[in-house]
Amino acid sequence: MDEPILTIEEREAINGGRWFSSLSPSLRHDILRCSFVKRYKDGDLIAARGDAPEEWIACARGAVRVSSTSVSGKQITLTYVEPGIWFGDVAFFDGERRTHDAYAHGDTTILCVARADFRKILQQHTELYEALLRLHARRIRQLFGLVEDLNTLPLRARLAKQLGHLVRSYGAPSLADGSEIRISLQLAQEELAQLLGASRQRVNQELKLMEREDVIRIEPGGLVVRNRQMLMRIGEGDL
Repeated sequence: MDEPILTIEEREAINGGRWFSSLSPSLRHDILRCSFVKRYKDGDLIAARGDAPEEWIACARGAVRVSSTSVSGKQITLTYVEPGIWFGDVAFFDGERRTHDAYAHGDTTILCVARADFRKILQQHTELYEALLRLHARRIRQLFGLVEDLNTLPLRARLAKQLGHLVRSYGAPSLADGSEIRISLQLAQEELAQLLGASRQRVNQELKLMEREDVIRIEPGGLVVRNRQMLMRIGEGDL
């Protein structure tokens, strides 16, 4: 059976990633030349906590849900890796095991580079060292921003900022009204609450308030942003 290859849309997602697109053409070519494709169904395990790091991974379609398990055995979602984002390289550098579980959220395609090939690319392209430093610095800035928001912003603003991020990553114009934006990533309110470190009940209250204000519309298949400008103002703490 032939190995799967990226579709045109999946390749565009990889090539259009902010970090990947900043690399030189020769480096991008060698990374793609060494890579292979894996496809998963919703809920499939991609990598488990404690696994030895064997692959450098990029999401090409769908989303990768990164989670941990609490003492009581409950799964807690920490983040969703969107198309165009690379991850898994930290374990290559520190030699430690995977720290979290990674599951497919929806039908998901990932692009993988084996550990041995990753090392060869590093040897051939010293540019990749500096590029990875920039990538990790960006992640640290984002982490500091999340910690700051958690300690300084009310839940309403943090929820609006999270919805704004989902719009940028998974937003598509609504077929019914082009001025509205549908978030294609389907998240249960419990999953959204976990991302914000809040209870589902409180997140539900804030979502209903935004719906009454005509900022969003809650539908069985997900959320529709009706007024992106107002959503941004709420995220900035202005409303």
